[in-house]
This record gives sequence, structure tokens and C-alpha cells, in this order.
Amino acid sequence: MDLLARGARLRQQGLPFALATVTWRRGPSSGKGGAKAIVHPDGSVEGWIGGACSRPTVVREALASLQDGRPRLLVLGADDTRPDVTTVPMACASEGAMEVYVEPFLPAPDIHIVGSSPMTGTLADMARRLGWRVRHIDDPEFEEVTESSMIVVATQGHYDEPAVEAALATPARYVGLVASEKRAASVKAWLRERGVTAEALARLRAPAGLDLGSVDHEEIAVAILAELVALRATGGFTDAVTVQEPEVAIDPVCEMEVDVATARFKTEHEGETYYFCAAGCQRAFEANPQAFLGS
Repeated sequence: MDLLARGARLRQQGLPFALATVTWRRGPSSGKGGAKAIVHPDGSVEGWIGGACSRPTVVREALASLQDGRPRLLVLGADDTRPDVTTVPMACASEGAMEVYVEPFLPAPDIHIVGSSPMTGTLADMARRLGWRVRHIDDPEFEEVTESSMIVVATQGHYDEPAVEAALATPARYVGLVASEKRAASVKAWLRERGVTAEALARLRAPAGLDLGSVDHEEIAVAILAELVALRATGGFTDAVTVQEPEVAIDPVCEMEVDVATARFKTEHEGETYYFCAAGCQRAFEANPQAFLGS
């Protein structure tokens, strides 16, 4: 499997994932330098990043990176005093160690631009240069709008009203109308007469963009994009990724995390199930459970 090609496809589909790469190892270690894995928000893994001791930790940190949007460098099984490094002790029988770089890939912002004019064309071009996903349409029919989407209506008065009404019916995070103050007030009055609620109207930014006064169409596009970038920078458009933390148990022998769903080694003792990262830990526990249960 070509994981980089797989990652590119996920990016094109607007799906979040984290890429974990082994950047250094000290043998013996099952993780090899350059080994990669894709971690999905549900905790599933494609690829290889190491054995039973390292995988749960890498998955946990990958899911955390999808939630906060920050990459992290993990050092498993070795002391590391560098700043911004997450050090994870390894208590397995192996004396190996490895370094894993975890990078989150979150969906690019998507913007739906309604209207056909030099300004909307300029806005669409600039948004694409930022790597945003752009839908430039000339009708009030919206597709694939999510809670993270942005909609800008700029029909130059041709069909502002139905376009804004349709936009406010979507879950879009941002709905903006490019119009003068007078024109924006007229559109809002029309929407009220149509029964659009005050709560829905409160979502509408009209006029859209930073107030730059009387400017040409290129500068209007800059003003709108600047407003959107500023809102994202201040957390107004933080894209929350829902993750599913896999169920983990603590190996009572080595105290490492064990993924319950994929654990191969487990045993029953006094009505409880205990999970182990390796056969050696299971064998040691079964030989003397009380030595590891603190009683």
C-alpha cells in the first residue's frame, strides 16, 4: 500500500487523518526508520508504526493531534530532554527505542461563492491559492455544506435574497452578503417577511468583509478573504474533529497501554479480565498474579 498516495486521496476527499512516521530507532525495535501509518479519527490504523507496546501510545497521541491541530514528536523508550518532545517510557522486554513524528492533516477550509462577477472570480482564485476548497456557483443551490463551511453571496442584486435565504438554511459556519449597507438592510427586510427567524438572521454578515470604504472589486475580494482569515486565526472557525478513543487497558506487569480490541494476550483472574502487551507479561502474571495486583 502506498500510504502517501492514500493520504493524498484522503486530502482530496476532505477527510481528516494523522500521519505517523518513524524518524529514528534504536534496535531491537519492531518500528523501522521511515515506517509510516495513517491513523483515522476512529482510531483505526493503516500501515505499520511498531509493535504492541508502541502502537496504543502513537494512536492516542495521533487522536490528540487531530483534536488540537498540533503535530508532536514522540520518543518511546529513551530519555529526551528536548523541549516540545513527548517522552514515553517503555517497560517491555525489548530494549529498543524509537522516535515518531505525528502530523495531523485536517480538512482544508471550504468556501462556497455565489455569483458571477470579476469580484467573485478574484475571491475564488485567492481562496484557491490558500489551499481552500472552492465551489464557485451562479445559483442558490448548495451541495456538501457542513458546519465548517463558509458561504459568500455576491450576485450584485440579481438574486441576493433567495441565495441568502438558502445559505441560512444550511449549517454553514459563515454566511456573508456582499452589498452596501442600504442593500443589506433591504435583503434582511425581505428575509423577515419570508419568516426567517431573528436567530438565523443573526448569522448573516452583511455587508461582508472588512470595511475598506469605496474600493474596486479586487480590494473587495481582499477585504472578504481578510475577514475570513482573521476569523479562522482567532478560533472563530476551529474545525472540531470527532475522534473515537479506542478502549485501552493497562498491562499489570509492565504498565503499558494495551488496545483491548486487538489484544492477543489476556487472562481471567477472580472474575476480571487482564490484558497484556506480550506473552512474557501474561506468563509472569499467571505465575504470580498477586505480585502485580498489590495485595
